Amino acid sequence: MIFLKRMRPALLPVALAATTLLGACAPLLIGGAMLGGSMVVTDRRTSGTQIDDQGIELKSINRVSEAIGDRGSVSVTSYNRQVLITGEVPTEADKAAVEQAVARIDNVRLIVNELALAAVSTLGTRSNDTLLTSKVKASMVDAKDVQANAYKVVTERGVVYLMGRVTEREATRATDIARGVSGVRKVVRVFEIVGEAELASGQPTPAAKP
Repeated sequence: MIFLKRMRPALLPVALAATTLLGACAPLLIGGAMLGGSMVVTDRRTSGTQIDDQGIELKSINRVSEAIGDRGSVSVTSYNRQVLITGEVPTEADKAAVEQAVARIDNVRLIVNELALAAVSTLGTRSNDTLLTSKVKASMVDAKDVQANAYKVVTERGVVYLMGRVTEREATRATDIARGVSGVRKVVRVFEIVGEAELASGQPTPAAKP
């Protein structure tokens, strides 16, 4: 996930605290792909797609800044070239401008625009969102019946967004886990649903002929 207009000096302690929650020796995370750990191996995206997702998130920094300047606070998360936009902007025009800017980035195939028309969230709200994200991820690990690395978790104002390339069964289970975390107001599924056979083979299922 790339945060735009959020990583001010005052927020550095929050970022450091989030890192501490993940463990002192946690590998580097870029766009959800873990470098120096096992996530790249277990990630359900191809290595090329992981690179594309990182590129989309990085390019969005300048594109969104050019589109709305200092108005609002925007986060862009890409998984399998499907892009989730969250945060706050003041007007519908700004919301549309952000989406159009991201849509022009190479390799973007789908956009889910969840920007709220609201004032920028407070430091306290963002700190709580970071904590909720950590709790949801930890709950997935504890559950043991889901592959935690298959999911990307984004939290905005207490709303948890779940991304990933998963089966319907896995999507339902992850949603139930997230809903069970104290403090979560709502869970929004931004999944790419695949069949069990497609997931097992690692290849897209051919489209049925009419």
